[in-house]
Amino acid sequence: MEAEANSGSPEDSWAFIQRPGEGCRTVPLAGHVGFDSLPDQLVNKSVSQGFCFNILCVGETGLGKSTLMDTLFNTKFEGEPATHTQPGVQLRSNTYDLQESNVGLKLTIVSTVGFGDQINKEDSYKPIMEFIDAQFEAYLQEELKIRRVLHTYHDSRIHACLYFIAPTGHSLKSLDLVTMKKLDSKVNIIPIIAKSDAISKSELTKFKIKITSELVSNGVQIYQFPTDDESVAEINGTMNAHLPFAVIGSTEELKIGNKMMKARQYPWGTVQVENEAHCDFVKLREMLIRINMEDLREQTHSRHYELYRRCKLEEMGFKDTDPDSKPFSLQETYEAKRNEFLGELQKKEEEMRQMFVQRVKEKEAELKEAEKELHEKFDRLKKLHQDEKKKLEDKKKSLDDEVNAFKQRKTAAELLQSQGSQAGGSQTLKRDKEKKNFF
Repeated sequence: MEAEANSGSPEDSWAFIQRPGEGCRTVPLAGHVGFDSLPDQLVNKSVSQGFCFNILCVGETGLGKSTLMDTLFNTKFEGEPATHTQPGVQLRSNTYDLQESNVGLKLTIVSTVGFGDQINKEDSYKPIMEFIDAQFEAYLQEELKIRRVLHTYHDSRIHACLYFIAPTGHSLKSLDLVTMKKLDSKVNIIPIIAKSDAISKSELTKFKIKITSELVSNGVQIYQFPTDDESVAEINGTMNAHLPFAVIGSTEELKIGNKMMKARQYPWGTVQVENEAHCDFVKLREMLIRINMEDLREQTHSRHYELYRRCKLEEMGFKDTDPDSKPFSLQETYEAKRNEFLGELQKKEEEMRQMFVQRVKEKEAELKEAEKELHEKFDRLKKLHQDEKKKLEDKKKSLDDEVNAFKQRKTAAELLQSQGSQAGGSQTLKRDKEKKNFF
């Protein structure tokens, strides 16, 4: 629908166009208003707040992950050297404040210490997944707070995952395929061939084709540079065809011609890091930092984090529509979830009460049985004691009888002995008298 009204002068004219189904209209302005400065305001505010970018480096030991990070950001990141004797994979996170011109960047580099070092590599991807989910969960908890401070919150969600592939020249390892498959729905994966100067140019071309074919056949979704923006559509489309990037890292500067350049010196020659004829380092830096850094941040929030958030909220009982396809009210959802929780709580309380009663009954039965056994044991001991006591009394009585009999025999013997001694004495006196009379 289109309508126009004129009052006689161009300044008083107005017009609007209402598009079908949109409920809005376009109105021309009679003069400068000033909201065209909004992009400048947004830029100034963003610059004053600073930016953050988080990179996850995944790859086996010795593929030059730390060196490449130093080369990408043209600095030397200080960090403790990792020992590769860990029983499992450990993720180490380091955050640095970088400043370029008037733009501040809070850069976080997460390294996977010990990845691929174990004999059994079956669960090597699990600590990485748990770490990524932990960052999503921390951001979600901050969002769900009543008093949120997201404008000052340090966003630790991983924006880009640089997956380092060993330059074997043959094919991807099963560890690489499994890990990338597990991570592709949680993070933006950019595969890169590390230390690409270890294989020839023809082998490298075949290796890239082989890697791309294996990723497609296994359904691994790697990050594609966006082509919906006309300003970068051409270069991003071209760079998508160059994936995976074959890179070389070096912090050593050598004089080549009249310039000092980052390069690696070999007995057979020199490999220049920023020479596109030697490696894809410049392509990686352009795509990762100079062109698509904001898109990586946006994809992390709008795709990967939203997927995690949706799954978590659905687990908590929140939905967009009810069974009748009507919008859900947050209050109604909360009340329904609260009632469901209270019902489950009451059910659990009843189960616990019944379980408690059952256990009390079982304990009482056990105690009664134990008491019965104690009584039976007491009765047995009591009877045994009585039997022993009776035996002892009988034995005592028998001993007493023996003692009395012995005493009687002793008395009789003493009596007989005394009578015998008296008789013998009288006879002696009689003999003495007879002797006296004889003489």
